[in-house]
Amino acid sequence: MPKKPVSPFAGPDFKNNPYGVYAEIRAEAPVHPAVLPNGVKVFLVTRYPDVLASLKDDRLVKNIRNARPKGVLGKLGLELNLNNTNMLRSDPPEHTRLRALAHAAFTPKFVSQLRAHVQEIADRLLAAVAPAGQMDLINDYAFPLPITVITEMLGVPTADEQKFRKWSTAIIASGAISSEGTHLVPELLPLVRYVRRLVKQRTRTPQDDLISQLIHAEQNGDRFTEREVIGTTILLLIAGHETTVNLIGNGALALLQAPEQMAKLKQDPGLIKPAVEEMLRFVNPVQFVNRYASVDVEIGGVKVAKGSHLLLVVSAGNHDPAFAAAPDQLDVSHGDAKHLAFGQGIHYCLGAPLARLEGEIAFTTLLQRLPKLRLADPKAALQWRPALELRGLKTLPVIFES
Repeated sequence: MPKKPVSPFAGPDFKNNPYGVYAEIRAEAPVHPAVLPNGVKVFLVTRYPDVLASLKDDRLVKNIRNARPKGVLGKLGLELNLNNTNMLRSDPPEHTRLRALAHAAFTPKFVSQLRAHVQEIADRLLAAVAPAGQMDLINDYAFPLPITVITEMLGVPTADEQKFRKWSTAIIASGAISSEGTHLVPELLPLVRYVRRLVKQRTRTPQDDLISQLIHAEQNGDRFTEREVIGTTILLLIAGHETTVNLIGNGALALLQAPEQMAKLKQDPGLIKPAVEEMLRFVNPVQFVNRYASVDVEIGGVKVAKGSHLLLVVSAGNHDPAFAAAPDQLDVSHGDAKHLAFGQGIHYCLGAPLARLEGEIAFTTLLQRLPKLRLADPKAALQWRPALELRGLKTLPVIFES
């Protein structure tokens, strides 16, 4: 008998503890029908083995057109259609081509050269708040660190960071990422126009920045179109800071709520690499990713019809006892890089090296410079941002003695 669709995202405690909700769903059915708040019907895939296999299954596609050729698709007029203009919403062969071109500009070597500058940004941010003995860890540290890094990399004026935060927050909160098509989010149009102007400027006058490198990236004589440079730049702007803000903010909260783990990391800074992997598994900046069934498939013994919209709940997979022995406990000394926080398969996060680098520097610097960091009010209710795909705090007041 088919399971009755659930609406797990609407519960009052979902944001505080989505993992308890996912555990109940995981125990009931490996692939469970659900309804998003906007009415879109989906299937939730919550078990680690099923999520991992699905992430690598080329029958489960990212571009809805490849699963529902005549499906309902949103429009952005002549401004931009996100499908097939960036890696996030494309499938091979388009995805293969776009990723190869992006990788030609956004290389691990390029990221590794940023270490000293990321460290300088982290030091500067904490030095600015140290005299006050308090800060909002999100707005004073977790947000400005990655947004400064990615805007400087791309060549976007840092004076416009707040614009990007507003646009990015609205786009994520709209549900456009998990929706079935490209919806006309008002904030997307000024973002597209802004990035288009930057691309045209860099086309005329290249500079030493990532947008210029994207424009001139070449693989076997192939290059990005202008629309693809715009789409890829927007993807890097949003994905390049939104997820890392949540890693730093949620990770700091996890450490503050597990003082013995925070003490362990302070005492042995060499644990930072496994600690970052563990925090990625534990706090899950990205809760789920989208796929569409391009043919009839079977997942975990459940038949899923062609055209079905699936949410591969990587956060539930990371908290599956089949993967982690004590899934709901943080252990900074036992990070496992086989977690699903960055996905798997051909869509494995291109920015994973940068996120790891920023996480390592952010946490190490925070604990070294502010060793007596603590929550301003441990009993205060946490405030979470409304987006479904990403789980992140709106604010996190902390106090310390510098």
